[in-house]
Amino acid sequence: MSVGPADPRYADLVNRGYNRRFVGQPESVRIVHTAAQIAAVLNEAVATGKRVVVRSGGHCFESLVDDPAVQIIIDVSEMRAVYYDAVRQAIAVQSGATLGQVYRTMFLNWGVTIPGGICPEVGVGGHVAGGGYGPLSRRYGLVVDHLYAVEVVTVDATGQARTVVATSDPGDPNRELWWAHTGGGGGSFGVVTRYWFRSPGAAGRPPQQLLPAAPAAMLSKTVTWSWAQLTEADFTRLVRNHGAWNAGNAGSTAPSLHSGLHLNQRAVQPGFTTSIELDVQIDANLPNAEGILDGYIAAVGAGVTTPPTITRTVQPFLKFVFSYETDTGEYGRIKNKSAYLRAPWTDAQIATVYQHLTGPLVGGLLSILLYSYGVKINTVPSAATASPQRDSIMKAWYSVFWADPNLDALNVSQIRAVYRDVHAATGGVPVPDARTDGCYINYPDLDLADPAWNTSGVSAAELYYRGGYPRLQAVKARWDPRNVLRHGLSVALPTRRS
Repeated sequence: MSVGPADPRYADLVNRGYNRRFVGQPESVRIVHTAAQIAAVLNEAVATGKRVVVRSGGHCFESLVDDPAVQIIIDVSEMRAVYYDAVRQAIAVQSGATLGQVYRTMFLNWGVTIPGGICPEVGVGGHVAGGGYGPLSRRYGLVVDHLYAVEVVTVDATGQARTVVATSDPGDPNRELWWAHTGGGGGSFGVVTRYWFRSPGAAGRPPQQLLPAAPAAMLSKTVTWSWAQLTEADFTRLVRNHGAWNAGNAGSTAPSLHSGLHLNQRAVQPGFTTSIELDVQIDANLPNAEGILDGYIAAVGAGVTTPPTITRTVQPFLKFVFSYETDTGEYGRIKNKSAYLRAPWTDAQIATVYQHLTGPLVGGLLSILLYSYGVKINTVPSAATASPQRDSIMKAWYSVFWADPNLDALNVSQIRAVYRDVHAATGGVPVPDARTDGCYINYPDLDLADPAWNTSGVSAAELYYRGGYPRLQAVKARWDPRNVLRHGLSVALPTRRS
């Protein structure tokens, strides 16, 4: 189904993007339901020389889909079936399904789940291809650690589209295409139509045993320190304690709790004071779950003189999942950055963050979120998937949200400055070294490819994929040799040597 600018559905379709800074103006949006329909659109795009991209959930932070150069958007959001495939002995998920739909169907039908992201409206298509991380990842690993197979519509050297299934089976001649979708990012190799999930070693089991069991309930605690009372010494101690706990608890026997330390800007408008928040969750039925959370909270708050406020919640699994539905409301304009941390921030870095969070107001919501990492994630060899960051202790998400288009430049400048200053010792970006290990492709940042903001001499490709990038380029050369699927951060074809 082709929807053009004169169609009343067009405005809804081109405004599906999560980041309101970017709204595309394609010649058409194609609503597809099958791999054959996708192949037809790709064949047409090649024949007419039109730029084509694919959209699943529309949650991308950058203009990778909503690019003025794009003429055709393939929208797979109507392809959202989740079912047990007895032939492949795996649970199949079409690429247009959202995480919320996947969690609900997997849980209600089989009592299982995948350790994916916390936002239920995120589309599976891009989330899985980028690696997939969420509240259960320290316990169960990344989503792609449970990916058995992928179906992709690719375009060959003659310009003809065809549907390919690639599995993790060692003897599969298409295995490298599977590997590229375990962290190589979406929109580089073809159009994903479905994924099949089962955990390693689970072949032959009934569907109730193919994937990790979903918790019956999640225990959550939120600890809040108000900026109205927080001193710089307390801020420093909080961040230092949090880093020390994560550095000491990223090994395979560490508690499988999930946490995020929200370092929010002190004020977003005159007279309005925010807070620093620590969110932590754990399977409520694990032995000593309450004690594990309380011990963690005590360790992070040790020596902090500002009194915290603590709230406690126990929710059934699906209620927990859907409690994180997000609507940015008027604050729908976004810029984001990321970093994998192999070691806690230094005191100098903490001081830099404090200065930026207490600096002049520019009309946005600036925040840095330090997620816990490691445990099961770090038991997987770096080259086993295209998600190579397998010895980090935390993941940092830098973000700023704002409402007024007239404040775009100020807010983008603000987050660029804090990121540059935190990573000043390594060219303004978290280069792979003893302390940091690059960036997360599902938090895409076009600045990494801009030498004005990345002065490290380390490419965006290396920051995202480390030494695996040439391998991804080889997959690109085989499965998309005409570079039909591309965007501002897509995997590039290898450079030809004379």
